[in-house]
Amino acid sequence: MKAEAGAGVEDDILVFPAETPHSLTEHICATTLHEGEAGWTPLWWWLGLGFALSLLGMGIISVAWLFYAGLGIWGIDWPVAWGFDILNYVWWIAIASGGTFISALFFLLRARWRTSLNRLAESLTLCAALCAAIFPILHLGRPRFFYWLFPYPNTMGLWAQFRSPLVWDFFAILAYVLCSIVFWYFGLLPDLATLRDRAQRRWQQVFYGVLALGFRGSGRQWRHYQPVYGVMAALMAPLVVSVHSIVGMDFAGGATTGWHSTQFPPFFVFGAALSGFAIVLLAVIPLRPAMGLQPYITPRHLNILGCLLLTSSLCMAYAYVMDVFSTYYGPDPADRIMFAFRLHGLYAPIYWGTIVLNIVFPQLLWWRAIRLNQLVVWLVCLGVLVGMWLERFQIIVSSLARTQLPSAWGQYTPTVWEWSLLCGSIGLFLTTFLLLLRFMPMLAMAEMRTMLGNRS
Repeated sequence: MKAEAGAGVEDDILVFPAETPHSLTEHICATTLHEGEAGWTPLWWWLGLGFALSLLGMGIISVAWLFYAGLGIWGIDWPVAWGFDILNYVWWIAIASGGTFISALFFLLRARWRTSLNRLAESLTLCAALCAAIFPILHLGRPRFFYWLFPYPNTMGLWAQFRSPLVWDFFAILAYVLCSIVFWYFGLLPDLATLRDRAQRRWQQVFYGVLALGFRGSGRQWRHYQPVYGVMAALMAPLVVSVHSIVGMDFAGGATTGWHSTQFPPFFVFGAALSGFAIVLLAVIPLRPAMGLQPYITPRHLNILGCLLLTSSLCMAYAYVMDVFSTYYGPDPADRIMFAFRLHGLYAPIYWGTIVLNIVFPQLLWWRAIRLNQLVVWLVCLGVLVGMWLERFQIIVSSLARTQLPSAWGQYTPTVWEWSLLCGSIGLFLTTFLLLLRFMPMLAMAEMRTMLGNRS
């Protein structure tokens, strides 16, 4: 356990020297197939699933009551017509970016450290994207008519307004979710074939055999597989930037105070990177000892992720400074009134909480010793996720609450049903992630074997 102390030689390696391709495969297969010493599902998994299902139950009850009683159970009203629904959507879709940044972007950069983290990060992406997808549909007021969002010809004469950023957002999110699923599943194929060949139980052989789609690892299959995976990574890397730019354009395209700015697209990309790296670190730190992954996810990985989190925080600091500068340098007095409301109005604690959690606390990561202190890093990441949620709240609510017309000013107070829906989305995220932990390998065995085989 010298690596945990932050002073051993293991701090600068990607995989422990004693690990071989065979030992890696045996460990991951035993953990996933639950054979040998790992033949039972651990207690922590059952406790986590029980907690996740309890939160999910709260969300199901909230949605059921929403369908029965309508949007009036939420605190939204004029002028704050957007509340927790859009707030949580933007928050979750930003969290979903972490897997794409790590898996696709750093694959193109040939960063060898991402090999131990890409599968875990991609799984987090899918779970967060699933949570994000439910909120725009619920926000419609008539969720059963969600298909009206699709630009299709119909007898009512409805057609999408292609000049609206919301239509761009629909296509961007749809493309991002579908491509993320395909990218995750395509990367899984070699490992699914390995699980199929090593499974002892009949249901596992059938389950993983069907999912493997006949992959046998022949030379011909690998010649096709590797370039296709590279092309998919090349598509995903710009897609993650474009999708968050378009989410920012949803706001920038409106004439609302505080939104009508060209800085919103890069601002949202910076926030997505910060949220994504934070959620990956938040999951990696407890899963290393829980799943015995310390030989493959070493302190060097934590150090690199800590550096990326710090870099993203500095980018967010620049965005916050530019937000202040453009507001007070600009000609619109309504923007300055709104920003003053953020600084010392009703929602001022939310604004300053955003600054402290997203900017101040991550500055601790300048020191390597702190980046290797897992408890401190975990708390910083948890604070970042809370801070990013607070940032979404102050962007949406404070701007809508202080419109350009003072007679239309108002305030927003979320109801218990909105809080329960937020808890339900967290429960959905944890439930799906725990199920993926149980049935899918969290390390890319095929890529790890290649890296170990080429290790000097």
